[in-house]
Amino acid sequence: MFKSVAKGVVRPVARVLYRPTVTGRENVPRTGPVLFASNHLSFIDSVAITLMAPRDVRFLAKAEYFTGDGMRGRVSKTFFDAIGAIPVDRESNTAAQDSLERGREVLEEGGAFAIYPEGTRSRDGRLYKGRTGVAWLGLTVGCPIVPVALTGTQELLPVDARVPRIRPVTIQFGEPIDAAAYGEASSARARRKLTDDVMAEIGRMSGQELAGAYNEPPPANVVERVRRALHRNDPL
Repeated sequence: MFKSVAKGVVRPVARVLYRPTVTGRENVPRTGPVLFASNHLSFIDSVAITLMAPRDVRFLAKAEYFTGDGMRGRVSKTFFDAIGAIPVDRESNTAAQDSLERGREVLEEGGAFAIYPEGTRSRDGRLYKGRTGVAWLGLTVGCPIVPVALTGTQELLPVDARVPRIRPVTIQFGEPIDAAAYGEASSARARRKLTDDVMAEIGRMSGQELAGAYNEPPPANVVERVRRALHRNDPL
Protein backbone atom coordinates (compact mmCIF):
# COMPACT_ATOMS: atom_id res chain seq x y z
CA MET A 1 0.00 0.00 0.00
CA PHE A 2 2.84 2.38 0.86
CA LYS A 3 4.43 1.77 -2.53
CA SER A 4 1.15 2.72 -4.23
CA VAL A 5 1.08 5.93 -2.21
CA ALA A 6 4.68 6.66 -3.21
CA LYS A 7 3.83 6.25 -6.86
CA GLY A 8 0.46 8.00 -6.73
CA VAL A 9 1.29 10.91 -4.42
CA VAL A 10 5.05 11.38 -4.11
CA ARG A 11 5.61 11.33 -7.88
CA PRO A 12 3.29 14.28 -8.69
CA VAL A 13 4.54 16.19 -5.64
CA ALA A 14 8.13 15.63 -6.78
CA ARG A 15 7.22 16.84 -10.26
CA VAL A 16 5.80 20.08 -8.85
CA LEU A 17 8.63 20.77 -6.39
CA TYR A 18 11.67 19.61 -8.34
CA ARG A 19 10.46 20.04 -11.93
CA PRO A 20 12.22 16.95 -13.27
CA THR A 21 12.67 16.71 -17.00
CA VAL A 22 12.11 13.07 -17.95
CA THR A 23 12.84 11.86 -21.48
CA GLY A 24 12.97 8.45 -23.14
CA ARG A 25 10.36 6.69 -21.02
CA GLU A 26 9.16 5.08 -24.24
CA ASN A 27 12.53 3.30 -24.45
CA VAL A 28 11.82 1.23 -21.34
CA PRO A 29 10.31 -2.22 -22.05
CA ARG A 30 7.02 -2.45 -20.18
CA THR A 31 7.29 -6.19 -19.52
CA GLY A 32 10.06 -8.70 -18.97
CA PRO A 33 13.44 -8.29 -17.30
CA VAL A 34 15.25 -5.01 -17.87
CA LEU A 35 18.46 -3.69 -16.35
CA PHE A 36 18.85 0.05 -15.76
CA ALA A 37 22.49 1.21 -15.79
CA SER A 38 22.90 4.76 -14.48
CA ASN A 39 25.53 7.30 -13.63
CA HIS A 40 25.71 8.09 -9.92
CA LEU A 41 25.94 11.62 -8.54
CA SER A 42 23.84 11.64 -5.36
CA PHE A 43 22.19 9.50 -2.69
CA ILE A 44 18.85 10.53 -4.17
CA ASP A 45 19.57 8.99 -7.60
CA SER A 46 17.82 5.71 -6.78
CA VAL A 47 14.73 7.55 -5.55
CA ALA A 48 14.66 9.64 -8.72
CA ILE A 49 14.87 6.58 -10.98
CA THR A 50 12.28 4.69 -8.94
CA LEU A 51 9.74 7.52 -9.02
CA MET A 52 10.18 8.47 -12.67
CA ALA A 53 10.62 5.11 -14.39
CA PRO A 54 7.49 3.78 -16.12
CA ARG A 55 7.61 0.52 -14.09
CA ASP A 56 8.58 -0.71 -10.64
CA VAL A 57 12.36 -0.77 -10.16
CA ARG A 58 14.43 -2.59 -7.54
CA PHE A 59 17.88 -1.43 -6.43
CA LEU A 60 20.43 -2.16 -3.72
CA ALA A 61 20.76 -0.19 -0.48
CA LYS A 62 22.92 -0.50 2.61
CA ALA A 63 21.58 -3.02 5.13
CA GLU A 64 21.82 -0.34 7.83
CA TYR A 65 18.80 1.41 6.32
CA PHE A 66 16.67 -1.61 7.30
CA THR A 67 18.02 -2.36 10.77
CA GLY A 68 17.77 0.90 12.71
CA ASP A 69 16.09 1.13 16.12
CA GLY A 70 13.11 3.14 17.26
CA MET A 71 10.75 5.22 15.19
CA ARG A 72 13.50 6.50 12.91
CA GLY A 73 14.57 2.95 12.13
CA ARG A 74 11.01 1.86 11.34
CA VAL A 75 10.43 4.85 9.09
CA SER A 76 13.68 4.19 7.25
CA LYS A 77 12.87 0.51 6.71
CA THR A 78 9.32 1.29 5.56
CA PHE A 79 10.51 3.95 3.14
CA PHE A 80 13.23 1.84 1.54
CA ASP A 81 10.96 -1.19 1.33
CA ALA A 82 8.34 0.95 -0.38
CA ILE A 83 10.64 2.33 -3.06
CA GLY A 84 11.98 -1.09 -4.01
CA ALA A 85 15.30 -1.19 -2.16
CA ILE A 86 17.01 -4.53 -1.46
CA PRO A 87 19.26 -4.64 1.63
CA VAL A 88 22.87 -5.72 1.10
CA ASP A 89 25.77 -5.99 3.53
CA ARG A 90 28.47 -3.90 1.87
CA GLU A 91 31.06 -4.91 4.48
CA SER A 92 30.88 -8.59 3.54
CA ASN A 93 33.87 -10.15 1.77
CA THR A 94 31.44 -11.38 -0.89
CA ALA A 95 29.42 -8.15 -1.12
CA ALA A 96 30.06 -7.60 -4.84
CA GLN A 97 28.96 -11.07 -5.90
CA ASP A 98 26.09 -11.12 -3.40
CA SER A 99 24.82 -7.85 -4.88
CA LEU A 100 24.90 -9.23 -8.40
CA GLU A 101 23.09 -12.38 -7.32
CA ARG A 102 20.31 -10.31 -5.75
CA GLY A 103 19.97 -8.38 -9.00
CA ARG A 104 19.97 -11.60 -10.96
CA GLU A 105 17.06 -12.90 -8.88
CA VAL A 106 15.01 -9.80 -9.66
CA LEU A 107 15.73 -10.02 -13.38
CA GLU A 108 15.06 -13.75 -13.63
CA GLU A 109 11.65 -13.11 -12.08
CA GLY A 110 10.94 -10.68 -14.94
CA GLY A 111 11.52 -7.51 -12.93
CA ALA A 112 13.44 -4.28 -13.42
CA PHE A 113 16.70 -3.72 -11.57
CA ALA A 114 18.91 -0.60 -11.37
CA ILE A 115 22.68 -0.66 -10.98
CA TYR A 116 25.47 1.91 -10.92
CA PRO A 117 28.40 0.57 -12.96
CA GLU A 118 30.72 3.20 -11.42
CA GLY A 119 30.20 1.45 -8.08
CA THR A 120 29.98 4.58 -5.93
CA ARG A 121 28.97 8.22 -6.25
CA SER A 122 31.11 10.57 -8.29
CA ARG A 123 32.27 13.35 -5.97
CA ASP A 124 33.78 15.49 -8.72
CA GLY A 125 31.00 15.14 -11.29
CA ARG A 126 33.10 13.14 -13.77
CA LEU A 127 31.94 9.82 -15.24
CA TYR A 128 34.15 6.98 -14.07
CA LYS A 129 34.98 3.70 -15.75
CA GLY A 130 32.26 1.07 -15.41
CA ARG A 131 32.81 -2.21 -13.60
CA THR A 132 31.74 -5.22 -15.60
CA GLY A 133 29.13 -6.50 -13.15
CA VAL A 134 26.50 -4.69 -15.22
CA ALA A 135 27.53 -6.71 -18.28
CA TRP A 136 27.65 -9.94 -16.30
CA LEU A 137 24.04 -9.42 -15.24
CA GLY A 138 22.83 -8.51 -18.72
CA LEU A 139 24.67 -11.39 -20.39
CA THR A 140 23.76 -13.97 -17.75
CA VAL A 141 20.04 -13.19 -17.82
CA GLY A 142 19.96 -12.20 -21.50
CA CYS A 143 18.01 -9.01 -20.85
CA PRO A 144 18.19 -5.53 -22.41
CA ILE A 145 20.21 -2.83 -20.65
CA VAL A 146 18.69 0.64 -20.58
CA PRO A 147 21.32 3.39 -20.05
CA VAL A 148 20.16 6.14 -17.69
CA ALA A 149 21.68 9.61 -17.42
CA LEU A 150 20.94 11.76 -14.38
CA THR A 151 21.76 15.46 -14.40
CA GLY A 152 21.38 17.86 -11.48
CA THR A 153 20.85 15.37 -8.66
CA GLN A 154 24.20 16.39 -7.14
CA GLU A 155 22.71 19.86 -6.68
CA LEU A 156 19.39 18.52 -5.44
CA LEU A 157 21.07 16.52 -2.67
CA PRO A 158 24.84 17.08 -2.43
CA VAL A 159 27.02 14.33 -0.96
CA ASP A 160 27.10 15.75 2.59
CA ALA A 161 23.58 17.24 2.68
CA ARG A 162 20.70 15.77 4.69
CA VAL A 163 17.72 17.67 3.25
CA PRO A 164 16.98 17.90 -0.49
CA ARG A 165 17.17 21.35 -2.04
CA ILE A 166 14.70 22.64 -4.60
CA ARG A 167 16.61 22.16 -7.83
CA PRO A 168 15.58 20.96 -11.33
CA VAL A 169 16.87 17.58 -12.43
CA THR A 170 16.94 15.68 -15.72
CA ILE A 171 16.46 11.95 -16.11
CA GLN A 172 17.10 10.41 -19.53
CA PHE A 173 16.28 6.81 -20.40
CA GLY A 174 18.32 5.73 -23.42
CA GLU A 175 17.57 3.15 -26.06
CA PRO A 176 17.92 -0.45 -24.83
CA ILE A 177 21.19 -2.22 -25.56
CA ASP A 178 20.83 -5.87 -26.55
CA ALA A 179 23.22 -7.66 -24.19
CA ALA A 180 22.72 -11.00 -25.94
CA ALA A 181 24.45 -9.64 -29.05
CA TYR A 182 27.79 -9.37 -27.22
CA GLY A 183 28.45 -13.04 -26.51
CA GLU A 184 28.64 -15.15 -23.36
CA ALA A 185 28.85 -13.97 -19.76
CA SER A 186 31.96 -16.12 -19.32
CA SER A 187 33.86 -13.98 -21.85
CA ALA A 188 35.88 -11.21 -20.21
CA ARG A 189 36.14 -9.49 -23.59
CA ALA A 190 32.35 -9.51 -24.03
CA ARG A 191 31.81 -8.14 -20.51
CA ARG A 192 34.32 -5.35 -21.03
CA LYS A 193 33.00 -4.37 -24.45
CA LEU A 194 29.38 -4.30 -23.30
CA THR A 195 30.25 -2.31 -20.19
CA ASP A 196 32.24 0.24 -22.18
CA ASP A 197 29.40 0.66 -24.67
CA VAL A 198 26.90 1.20 -21.84
CA MET A 199 29.14 3.80 -20.20
CA ALA A 200 29.74 5.53 -23.54
CA GLU A 201 26.00 5.95 -24.01
CA ILE A 202 25.56 7.24 -20.46
CA GLY A 203 28.38 9.73 -21.08
CA ARG A 204 26.85 10.83 -24.37
CA MET A 205 23.52 11.57 -22.70
CA SER A 206 24.87 13.15 -19.51
CA GLY A 207 27.66 15.16 -21.13
CA GLN A 208 29.98 14.37 -18.22
CA GLU A 209 33.74 14.57 -18.50
CA LEU A 210 35.26 11.08 -18.60
CA ALA A 211 37.58 10.27 -15.71
CA GLY A 212 39.26 7.32 -17.46
CA ALA A 213 39.69 5.44 -14.16
CA TYR A 214 37.71 3.49 -11.59
CA ASN A 215 35.97 5.46 -8.86
CA GLU A 216 37.01 4.40 -5.38
CA PRO A 217 36.87 6.27 -2.07
CA PRO A 218 40.15 6.39 -0.14
CA PRO A 219 40.79 3.15 1.82
CA ALA A 220 39.63 3.50 5.41
CA ASN A 221 42.51 1.47 6.84
CA VAL A 222 45.44 -0.82 6.04
CA VAL A 223 43.20 -3.88 5.79
CA GLU A 224 41.07 -2.18 3.14
CA ARG A 225 44.21 -1.10 1.25
CA VAL A 226 45.45 -4.71 1.16
CA ARG A 227 42.02 -6.04 0.14
CA ARG A 228 41.90 -3.64 -2.82
CA ALA A 229 45.37 -4.63 -3.90
CA LEU A 230 44.39 -8.31 -3.88
CA HIS A 231 41.21 -7.67 -5.85
CA ARG A 232 42.52 -4.98 -8.20
CA ASN A 233 41.73 -7.06 -11.28
CA ASP A 234 38.40 -8.35 -10.04
CA PRO A 235 36.09 -8.31 -13.14
CA LEU A 236 33.04 -7.38 -11.08
